[in-house]
Amino acid sequence: MSGDIHPAAVQHMAQHVLDQLQERRSRCPASVPLTPLFVGVQGPQGSGKTFLTSRLHAQLSSQPHALSVVVLSIDDLYLPHSGLRSLAESHRNNILFQGRGQPGTHDVPLGTSVLQKLKGINGADAQTVDIPSFDKSLFNGEGDRVSRGETVKGPVDVVILEGWCVGFFPTSKEVIEERWKEPVPTLEPDTFDMKSFVSVDDVLAVNEQLKQYVEWWSALDAFIQVDTSLSMHRWHASHSLKIKGPSSAQLSVIYKWRLQQEHNMKANNGGKGMTDAQVKIFVDRYIPGYVFFGDGVMKGLSGSEVAETERLPPWIGMGLSITIGGDRDVLQISKF
Repeated sequence: MSGDIHPAAVQHMAQHVLDQLQERRSRCPASVPLTPLFVGVQGPQGSGKTFLTSRLHAQLSSQPHALSVVVLSIDDLYLPHSGLRSLAESHRNNILFQGRGQPGTHDVPLGTSVLQKLKGINGADAQTVDIPSFDKSLFNGEGDRVSRGETVKGPVDVVILEGWCVGFFPTSKEVIEERWKEPVPTLEPDTFDMKSFVSVDDVLAVNEQLKQYVEWWSALDAFIQVDTSLSMHRWHASHSLKIKGPSSAQLSVIYKWRLQQEHNMKANNGGKGMTDAQVKIFVDRYIPGYVFFGDGVMKGLSGSEVAETERLPPWIGMGLSITIGGDRDVLQISKF
């Protein structure tokens, strides 16, 4: 992909952002400085969301739009390597915290500070904002924070927060325990056996950490979800509603995509990164996140002790869903 050619998905993403920005501007007097439009982008590992987001940035920044766009990846908000090791040591029996990935492995105060500064970057007293950076290739693929992040200054039109768990919401102990009891048709035992890998207490520990992330999600105005073609609906009687859950084939393709991603990184950095076996274990740690919290993008807070009442995400009515196939080709576009 070169020149001014962009994937079909990017055209839809760009139009969605432009529509939301236009709507925002139409509701605000010209004399009042607008805060940036905050857009969440979520998709499975290796689905191409980072690539698509970089293309979206390029398209919105170029003519005829010429917008000022900032991209913040949740991956760049990971704890430094020392913090990840400390977390792993303090939760030795919870494999979900044995490396980066799950909620709890990010520097939440840092992310909150960066988002707050970006929210006010168009104000009269705004200062420059340092965007953190995390190098996944360091420490044999465990990764570490580095100092070569970007520094941005206002005015900024659009801020994009992208990541695999952006928009995932915590839920209640009762909901997790009920879901744990149910057979999980989304998983193939020969690929990943949930109950031999983690315990319900491990998942509950992640759920507790995820409560801190709700403040991040509250900053988002609009949303783009990159979904896969083999998604299905599962019935949870405890909720009396249908939720979208990944199919076994969908989860299998995540392993394939993430392995491709690691191979590409190592091909470009002299071979620094994880082995194929390490990638398999790495993806294993993410699977419970999709199963227990992934429906939060559409459902928001429900059955959670962190809210007195159920609450839909702030982006409902301003969401775009892009369905892709196993080769990352666009199959369907819908709004939510």
